[in-house]
Amino acid sequence: MSPPSLVIRNGTIVDGAGGDPYEADLAVIDGRIAAIGGGISKGVEEIDARGKLVTPGFVDVHTHYDAQVTWTDRLSPSSWNGATTVLFGNCGVGFAPCHEDQHEMLINLMEGVEDIPEVVLTEGLPWNWHSFPDFLDAIAARRYDVDVAAQVPHAALRVYVMGQRGLDREPATEQDRRRMAELTAEGLRAGALGFSTSRTLNHRSADGKHIPTLRAEEAELTAIAHAMRDAGTGWMQIVSDFDDKDEEIQLFRRLARESTRPLTITLLQSDVRPEGWRGVMSQIDEANAEGLRITAQVRSRPTSILLGLELTQNPFMGRPSYKRIAHLPFAERLAHLRRPELRAKILAEAFEGSRRGQRVERWDRMYPLGDPPDYEPTAASSIAAQAAREGRSPEELAYDLLIEGDGKGMLYLPVTNYAGGNLDVVREMISAPNTLIGLGDGGAHVGIMCDATATSYLLTHWTRDRGRGSLFPISWGIKRLTADNAIAVGLNDRGLLQVGMKADINILDYDRLRLRRPEIVYDLPAGGKRLIQRTDGFDATIVSGAVVYRHGEATGALPGRLVRGMRGA
Repeated sequence: MSPPSLVIRNGTIVDGAGGDPYEADLAVIDGRIAAIGGGISKGVEEIDARGKLVTPGFVDVHTHYDAQVTWTDRLSPSSWNGATTVLFGNCGVGFAPCHEDQHEMLINLMEGVEDIPEVVLTEGLPWNWHSFPDFLDAIAARRYDVDVAAQVPHAALRVYVMGQRGLDREPATEQDRRRMAELTAEGLRAGALGFSTSRTLNHRSADGKHIPTLRAEEAELTAIAHAMRDAGTGWMQIVSDFDDKDEEIQLFRRLARESTRPLTITLLQSDVRPEGWRGVMSQIDEANAEGLRITAQVRSRPTSILLGLELTQNPFMGRPSYKRIAHLPFAERLAHLRRPELRAKILAEAFEGSRRGQRVERWDRMYPLGDPPDYEPTAASSIAAQAAREGRSPEELAYDLLIEGDGKGMLYLPVTNYAGGNLDVVREMISAPNTLIGLGDGGAHVGIMCDATATSYLLTHWTRDRGRGSLFPISWGIKRLTADNAIAVGLNDRGLLQVGMKADINILDYDRLRLRRPEIVYDLPAGGKRLIQRTDGFDATIVSGAVVYRHGEATGALPGRLVRGMRGA
């Protein structure tokens, strides 16, 4: 018998099942876990993990790497934060199926919904596909640092079938519905892990139009649900505003019943209706008690916007004098902003723009981000409170924080999940029985947020560091990021450290786990910028038995592949 290709010695196994950690060796043969325990023979490669946690790789179920997978082999920042499988095609947006004359429209939609610049997408997307199976084939031809999986996006599907009528959100005809159902089934047979759609007003194309799926009728969604039932695979992923909570939830319950497939819904706490999420969660629990499988996807921290002079948004973007220099390169713009006369002029002006845009001046809800970043700041650390203590206006304080040093200071503006000024509600959400940890949005919102590190944050904040409430066990946190998500999307070959399972593994220096401050890099096509964030404490990340990262540095190994369809244990 050939020796193990990899042996991890003396590590503390946190197996993903939620049980107590234990010390053991682990052996890998042919990309799978071959043995756990003692007496394991010497491996071709050995790692001493004494004092470290050995965990399954994380399964990130909510990303938007639809474009990134077509031009790069690295799915960072998710892959820097322990993800070994990522699922994209969420929220109904994507790039397949598509007709040649729809490329610009799909780029416009992705730019608006997910904040990926048009020039980046235009430069980077190869468009070497037409149908959804073609798209999967294009991805399957590439190699990655993690495994990747896709969903059929409703917006692309609808416009592919209906053309301008679909873009204009006209009701689908019976023929339209039949064709969308056929193409959904085709995508699932080709390997999609699900179907996604959006019903939120927040999702608009770059030119301000609502997403084509916004008010898709129940008959349209039911036709697709029946296609999923007949295919016998995949889940349905939905994002909604829940303006009419009862009506929406009843619709989703009917879809789950008609499809006989799992259904997952984005769940956040809004400032406008801070208790509204509870009613949604209650109905989700009721549906599960009836035998349906509906989960709420929740974040481990607030949905937030980062504000900065080098970022997409900043507190002064709506003031006339700033608008006049906004087009300048960063260094030149910063030099202008340092001039006392321009500073005085900008600070004296009023915001001009939409009410939604004016949220960048919510001084009482805005905080210095800090290093390391503080995602649960107190009211006393807000820009408004600090400015009051210093006897000056919050505008002055924010301005000075942004231009000091290299001008790359960042301010933190929680948008959801922070109505009470703390994360007590998030604690309830992440511990609820019918929720999944997701919504990191890796690959999206590249100029305003970097929440792909929400996986790492679940471990650092909720199992070790939070000082404003009790902590969860580390075994709970690992289970939430691994087995729970893997099982939810039907990837039963990963997410657990057990003999026979896929050897996707993280080795964590738990005491050293620390989120670094986000930073801007210019590594997208056409020199496009994006926010990235690394996390210290990942000693190794292993995919299919191959070490892809050591202490945050790439080894050059690219064992990641397209995952086609659900997987048995």
